[in-house]
Amino acid sequence: MISYRSASKSNRSYGDIALATIQITAETLRKLAKYDTPTICNVIELFNIRPRDVGYMDARIRAAFPEMQPMVGFAATAAMRCASPSNQSTYDVLEAQLKQFEGLAGPAVVVFQDLDDPPVGATFGEVMCSTYQAFGSVGIVTSGGGRDLAQVRALNFPVFSASTICSHAYTQIVDVGAPVRVGGLPVRTGDLLHGDCNGVSSIPLEIATEVADAADDFVAAEAHVLEYVKTSGEKTISELAARRRAMADAIATLRHRLSPGKAAL
Repeated sequence: MISYRSASKSNRSYGDIALATIQITAETLRKLAKYDTPTICNVIELFNIRPRDVGYMDARIRAAFPEMQPMVGFAATAAMRCASPSNQSTYDVLEAQLKQFEGLAGPAVVVFQDLDDPPVGATFGEVMCSTYQAFGSVGIVTSGGGRDLAQVRALNFPVFSASTICSHAYTQIVDVGAPVRVGGLPVRTGDLLHGDCNGVSSIPLEIATEVADAADDFVAAEAHVLEYVKTSGEKTISELAARRRAMADAIATLRHRLSPGKAAL
């Protein structure tokens, strides 16, 4: 029998800001989806609200379809296992997961923690991904495996996993809505996730709008160097140094605007 937890955000908070008071608009999500995940990570660093070595999934979690555009959505968490028989079918639990979507602030990213170590079966396949997508999900992340990759690619549905496994074995969802840990990252229902070919990162809700608005300025700062080294013509170390100083100055100005008076973590 599974355990189901509501996706309600009213009893959780980041710092002193209750999640229920944070509004993430569709426009903010659209802006975030314009940028790759490394750029999003770089901008988050400028706020100095978390150490630089946390907040993202490690190398165990990889994009199955690296050519797809960035995935941006709110975590809908679940735990599953495949290693032992059960009277509970995965498909019997889909209704609970779909109800979980209703409590989110926007499109769902289904996040599974596979409790088997190592994983012995596929977390997802064509039927599950098609169902999630039909109800508004924009992707899936799992510490386990996936299958039906050709069919899921045809859906244009981003998936991130630790492996590919051809069988679902005894796949069963044992919990919906509880905090999980995937690729070293603690994830709670309602967390904002951004993923692409480079990996998956969380975006603190209290700065999500500012991250979206500042990303363009960060890209412009990097352009001081990139435009120089990518164009044809003779290059000099002195000019490169000048371009690097200009980039550093622009990033410092942006950091001061985003986190005035805060020292880098």
